[in-house]
Amino acid sequence: MFRSSAAALALVACAALVAGCQQAGNDAADPQDAPAAASATATASAAATPSPSASPTGPSAANTAAVCRRADELIIEASRRIADDSAAATRRELTPEQLNGQLKGTLAGLADDLRKQAGNAEDPRIRDLVTDAAKQIDTGAAAASPATWMATGFVRIPERLTRDCHV
Repeated sequence: MFRSSAAALALVACAALVAGCQQAGNDAADPQDAPAAASATATASAAATPSPSASPTGPSAANTAAVCRRADELIIEASRRIADDSAAATRRELTPEQLNGQLKGTLAGLADDLRKQAGNAEDPRIRDLVTDAAKQIDTGAAAASPATWMATGFVRIPERLTRDCHV
C-alpha cells in the first residue's frame, strides 16, 4: 500500500511541476491562438501604457516579472524534489511517517523561500499573492497528511500564480 501512496504523491508532484511550467506566453505559440493572443497583447499593452499621473517610483515591470519567475522556479524545484524523494522512498521502503516528515520539511522550506521572494516584490499585489502562496504551503506542511493536501491544495497554487502573477 505504501508504494502506491508514494507513486500517487509522485504523480501529484509531477502534475504540479507541469502546471508550474505553463507560462502565460507559451500558449501563443499555437498558430490558431495567434489572433487571440495578439488581441490580448494589444489590449494589455494599451492598458499598461502609463498615464502622465503614474508614479515614477512605482513597482517596475522587470521586478514583477523577476519575482513571479523566481516564485515559479521555486515551486518547480520543490516539485522535483518531492517527486525525487517519493521515488527514493519507494526504493528505500520508507514508512509513511518518514515520507511525511520529508514532505513537511520540503514544503516548509518552500514556504520560507516564497516569503523571501515576496519580500523582494515592489508591487504590493504581487507581494500579497506570493505571501498567500507561502501561507497555503504552510498549511500543507502542518497537515497531518501533507500528501493528501498536495492533491487538493498544492496543485492550485501554480495555477493561481500563473494566472495572477504578472504585471
